[in-house]
Amino acid sequence: MIILGIILLVVGFIFSIPILWTLGIIVLVIGLVLLALGSMGRAVGGRRHYY
Repeated sequence: MIILGIILLVVGFIFSIPILWTLGIIVLVIGLVLLALGSMGRAVGGRRHYY
């Protein structure tokens, strides 16, 4: 999810599409939250780790 967020941010910036920029930020934040929860050992969605 983090990589997808970064890709959406870059594509939205290059092509000046604000909806892709916004979606990229949202997906990136969700990916970082899942990464933080998974690295603390808390199971999220039945998975221990999110890579």
